[in-house]
Amino acid sequence: MKTVLYDGKPAKANDRPDLAGGRPEQEMMTYKFLDKLGIGYKRADHDPAEDMDACTAIEKVLKAPICKNLFLCNRQQTMFYLLLMPGDKPFKTKEITKQIGSARLSFGPEEYMWEYMHCEKGSASVLGLMNDTEGHVRLLVDQDLKENPYIGCHPCRNTSTLKLHTKDVFETFAHAVNHEITWVKLTGQA
Repeated sequence: MKTVLYDGKPAKANDRPDLAGGRPEQEMMTYKFLDKLGIGYKRADHDPAEDMDACTAIEKVLKAPICKNLFLCNRQQTMFYLLLMPGDKPFKTKEITKQIGSARLSFGPEEYMWEYMHCEKGSASVLGLMNDTEGHVRLLVDQDLKENPYIGCHPCRNTSTLKLHTKDVFETFAHAVNHEITWVKLTGQA
């Protein structure tokens, strides 16, 4: 996987790409929103990262763990969740349902992920919650993510990854988008 930090330019804070680069609107809106909040980030551009294995090289470039972002829903597709967890931890549905008091969970349909978060398949990101102005998606975060000073996530598109301060994401950003965090503890065991 080809990974370029800041399009090959020397690293500097908030190196937002310009619109002339053919980037989609939802990605550019992410940069504008972070800049408005005063949240610093470092960006790496890369080939589409469609699974956690592809993120390994990106983690090395950014020197930050990339979290797994799972868009989930209940059986009736009336409750939606975004689960953030360490990328190397296996996801066990039964473990999370007990903690949030929900029936069986499955991966949410792509059309709802787009409608609520403006993210396509493979691009789910906590940053997409800036588009969920009506609070359709409940934010769940594994407690282990608090341990790292940085977190890596996509700017609503899986061809770039941002390195953000964990505190900025879980405090400043979550507050700005009116999404309270439900902290969960996942062990990856059945």
